[in-house]
Amino acid sequence: MIELTGWEPLGICVDWAAIEGELGVPLPSDYKELYEAFGGGVFSDSVYFLGRDEGSVFDFLTQWRVWLSVDQDGELGSVSAVDPHAIYAPGGKGLVPWGSTEWADGYFWLIDAERPGDHPVLARPEDGVWRRYDMSTSEFLYRVLTDADFQPFGIAQYNLGTTFKPGSGDPFDGQPF
Repeated sequence: MIELTGWEPLGICVDWAAIEGELGVPLPSDYKELYEAFGGGVFSDSVYFLGRDEGSVFDFLTQWRVWLSVDQDGELGSVSAVDPHAIYAPGGKGLVPWGSTEWADGYFWLIDAERPGDHPVLARPEDGVWRRYDMSTSEFLYRVLTDADFQPFGIAQYNLGTTFKPGSGDPFDGQPF
């Protein structure tokens, strides 16, 4: 991804133990490497990548907490925003968001506390049909950006280039979800 975008790695230091302690499971190692190199932001002006930027709209932990609180709010009914799945709650099984697109595609990991280290990507395009990918976060993101035949998610046919723009805390800088 670094070569693809021409990005100079940032070398961000993150207390992954604290984050994984809150989640109760380890995060994908390739995701952690991506975040340490890029931070949260936008690839190709359209693919939002969540990182660990406390207080930023690009903070995956904040996004996860919001999704979880909504998913568990009984006053909103019993249907999950990620139906037929649920948002991951520590000790259980469910989805954790890590990315999205301007076209309303959502990218998640399917996390199962009984299978730590197993992080398939579940993705939902605008049509609402879930698709499972048994590949790393990096491979999925690479295919989205470079493989025009990786449908319905591949964006290479739009000739957007393979750029990266760091996200800011400014809500008008593009909300990831």
